[in-house]
Amino acid sequence: MTILTEQAAGEHLVARAFAPGMPGFVGIAVDLLLDPACAPTVRRPLRHGFLDARSPRVAVVSAPPSPGLEVALRRTSDDLAAATRVMDRHGLSVLPFATDTVHPEGPVHAYGTATAGIRIGLEAGLHGDGPLGIDRRWILAHTVAPVLAAAFANAPLRQGRPTGWRSVRQALRRDLPVLPGRAGSAPPIQRVPDNVAEGLGSRPAIDARTAWVAHVLDAPTVTGRSLRDRLRTGARLTVSDLDRHLAGLRPPVAARGHLEIDVADRQPGAGWRVPAAVITTLLDDPRAAEEAYAATAHLAAEPRLWERAARDALTDPVLADAARACFLAAYGALARQGASRELRNALADFTETYVNRNRCPADDLLDRTAGRV
Repeated sequence: MTILTEQAAGEHLVARAFAPGMPGFVGIAVDLLLDPACAPTVRRPLRHGFLDARSPRVAVVSAPPSPGLEVALRRTSDDLAAATRVMDRHGLSVLPFATDTVHPEGPVHAYGTATAGIRIGLEAGLHGDGPLGIDRRWILAHTVAPVLAAAFANAPLRQGRPTGWRSVRQALRRDLPVLPGRAGSAPPIQRVPDNVAEGLGSRPAIDARTAWVAHVLDAPTVTGRSLRDRLRTGARLTVSDLDRHLAGLRPPVAARGHLEIDVADRQPGAGWRVPAAVITTLLDDPRAAEEAYAATAHLAAEPRLWERAARDALTDPVLADAARACFLAAYGALARQGASRELRNALADFTETYVNRNRCPADDLLDRTAGRV
């Protein structure tokens, strides 16, 4: 059993952070918030992927990495239908929102055990520069993350009452910076390239591996202290301890060999398809990536942006402007790629219903709670 030093922990994380690959494969995981809270505990194979229980309250349908967005959507649809039949047999209802029990001041671990979201897995990207380079994708994923969290906010209630937040789930992240900090210090504001040419056409100012290592080492462990602090004060931690800590982290953007993007709350019905499409196209389509970067690069300097995304969603004018540009870029990418009319219409309907009206799905829940509909 090897005891880790801080340097060895960093090297372990760097070695596993990114497996370079050409963007194209897409993985989708959809959480199911259950009532009552008694998810089946045995892992079940589905037609393509698996059904797991993250907690008694949350089950997860994970489809395998698939060659392209539309294949990933079809496979996930198949598996969600199968998972719904399993829940029906157990007398469980799948709720159409992200949480209704978590307190906005609650413990961070509630994000993983009592809230439901949609996670998208994409290839890490390529070595070198350009819009599909690893560092470029890391920066872009972080700058679009609060924008998409605001657009897909869908957790405004606790025990049936408004909380003052559009997403209690994202409120648990309200203190996050847009971009994670450098190793060895509290997260500073890092310089983000000022324009698309600098940000996507030359070497970026942020190294993705360094930023990821800093995030993991500085994130609190179950003891409340950071891994870095524990290592520096003589804690005898092993690779197993590090991997367990890593598995429990739920940042908006994670480096798990691939990019894992966890920014969208659970959507009602088949609404999970829209965040999957938007996230994938903004990261994997080079032109859409440039357009999204142009719309969001400046957000790294915005104060308290995750708090604003969780509380105000698209009533915040800065987030609303960025969201309109990002959704337009995503639709353009789907059109260029020849995506199905059904998918393009779903994105267009969401954009018209919510984004263009500075609304999000949480506003529908709030309207119903207030008797406005």
